[in-house]
Amino acid sequence: MVAIDFTPRIIGVWKVQEESLAGAAFYDLEGTLVSTNLVHTLGFYAKRQSTLLQSFTKSATTFLSLPVFAVTDQYSRKVFNDLYFKRYKGQSEDRLRYFAQELFDDVIKPAVFPGSYELIEKSKSLGLRQVVITGALDLSVKPLMDHLEITEFVTNRLEFVNGVATGRLLPPVMAAATKASWIRTYSEREGISLSDSYAYTDSMSDLPMLSVVGHPAAVNPDMRLRQTALHHDWPILDLK
Repeated sequence: MVAIDFTPRIIGVWKVQEESLAGAAFYDLEGTLVSTNLVHTLGFYAKRQSTLLQSFTKSATTFLSLPVFAVTDQYSRKVFNDLYFKRYKGQSEDRLRYFAQELFDDVIKPAVFPGSYELIEKSKSLGLRQVVITGALDLSVKPLMDHLEITEFVTNRLEFVNGVATGRLLPPVMAAATKASWIRTYSEREGISLSDSYAYTDSMSDLPMLSVVGHPAAVNPDMRLRQTALHHDWPILDLK
């Protein structure tokens, strides 16, 4: 059950809707709407290499990298991204996209938090634009967006040369302050009122994203974000 009451925050807004800008709901994805993270996706693809030996090697490398990923994610999201996405170097674009639906069916769809559906439906009922902003890859996110019936989303994208991943991301790289910058640009272009908009995330690294909207909320928050939300009297949601 999603314990949030939207109504008091928008009384008077929709009465003058034609004279004011519309609001939007901006969602982080992993840890917020779903329980999976980037490593689950990497692990899935590691097991689906063209040979058994390659699958074993990739899986072992991914497993051994978990402590490094955990430390760097706490230290710097940029450093984490540099290390993490290099693991895709040499991967075929066709192969990654071929397994994307299986990734969704077997890994991502079962990981959607029960409360995510209710939160999105409540938000849609208010006429808010639904926008997902995530550091996950486009090829893994698209099937989930179709499932949630969300048409507006921005993701990270791998660079491919001759159909093979270089291990680098195409700009802009969605992380931390970049998300907030993207929201500002998007809102200005689309005529979105940030003061009437909502943002949802689980991580303290997304604090800039929460800070640019009028209605921030911490969802399944980590300890630092929970403390920040309590300090600012922001809603804390448990969608699990």
